[in-house]
Amino acid sequence: MVTGSDSDAEPLMSVRDLNTHFTTGRNLLGRTQGVVKAVDGVNFELHRGEVLGLVGESGSGKSTLGRSLLKLVQPTSGEIRYQGRDLVPMSESQMRPMRRELSMIFQDPNASMNPAMTIAQGVGHPLWIHGMVETRAEAREWVVDMLERVGLQPARNYLDRYPEELSGGQKQRLVIARSLITKPSFVIADEPVAALDMSVRARVLELMLELQEELDLTYVFITHDLATARFMCDRIGILYLGRFVEYGDADLMFSDPQHPYTRALLSAIPQPEAGRRGREKTLPRGEIPDAARPPAGCRFHPRCPQAFEVCGWEGQDLIDALEERWTQVDPETYERETKLFGKLDNAEVARESVRFSASAPEDLAEWLHEHGPNLHANVFSAVTEVRVESSHVLVRFGAGPEPAMQKVDRRDVACHLHGVLVRESGVHVGGPEVLHQTAR
Repeated sequence: MVTGSDSDAEPLMSVRDLNTHFTTGRNLLGRTQGVVKAVDGVNFELHRGEVLGLVGESGSGKSTLGRSLLKLVQPTSGEIRYQGRDLVPMSESQMRPMRRELSMIFQDPNASMNPAMTIAQGVGHPLWIHGMVETRAEAREWVVDMLERVGLQPARNYLDRYPEELSGGQKQRLVIARSLITKPSFVIADEPVAALDMSVRARVLELMLELQEELDLTYVFITHDLATARFMCDRIGILYLGRFVEYGDADLMFSDPQHPYTRALLSAIPQPEAGRRGREKTLPRGEIPDAARPPAGCRFHPRCPQAFEVCGWEGQDLIDALEERWTQVDPETYERETKLFGKLDNAEVARESVRFSASAPEDLAEWLHEHGPNLHANVFSAVTEVRVESSHVLVRFGAGPEPAMQKVDRRDVACHLHGVLVRESGVHVGGPEVLHQTAR
């Protein structure tokens, strides 16, 4: 945790509009078929001695963001200023001397250590890469010092052993020792306790905080567990499909979360039975969408229990809501309604509309007016028109802009519940007319 950082001082790292995109393949003509925006317009500042938590479900972009900060993957655009120098345009040869100061603690200790190397060789290997030692004896002394610091004592008893001889918690201490052997200033910790038994996790987290104070470290701590983030972090960024949806002080995030996704993550934290009394569950529907085809508008809206008409409802959301309904009705209702709609595969689904082929279009339009508002998702709140067209029924949706970050109670939040503020470079339902600020 922060031991004395000055928020007015120059940040150790400043990230501006960072993007890391991946192509999903090419067609026969060599053209890119799709793009995954794994990191999409991320901004933050990190001061010396702070711990920033990156929190979200699997697939939210946490690990890609962490690797982008160290340029283990090349960002597509944006800035990563470390002590004033932009890392993004640097070549690998320019990055090489800086990697002494930038380090990473990986999640899986079994995959992080070379089983063919002794502990002295594996932990000391970065010293040779960066030219920090000249003799084997010197390297072993560095390793002894670091093993002592991470609690593997007596350290000399470990030097000529192999990682496979150690327990999971001891292996993770080795990984931490190797990550810190070059005396870095900035460390990415990617789910560093996720692979450990519950009984070991707290001790490893306490060790990391002790080393932070002892070695003047600055951490970016990646986790899917908000309870762990609360223990470790000064500030937290909640990631969803590559973007922050809420970013701010950790205490504020826990005492008064402002984004529905943050509330959902907090609801997932196990509580003692007494603590559950009067505690409302707000767990989201379904799973995180495919990052190659993120929802338009607010990316969380298909799962959000508070989504309303401007959140970005689109044609596919109506199809999904109908399919969800039909998994829950009785067989007689299912037969009647699927006959009325016909095969949903035959519907013309666009972002702003759905056109259903129907043998009884007037009846279908009447059903949509009557039952649409009662679908499990709030998709019908965005419907602006249901129109009969010969043997079809057209359903149109209103504008749904992607939300921009806005200040809410001393933190940044991307949510239309606090006022509709449009992200100009976002993906919207509707045309250019949605690109203006509107107060709700």
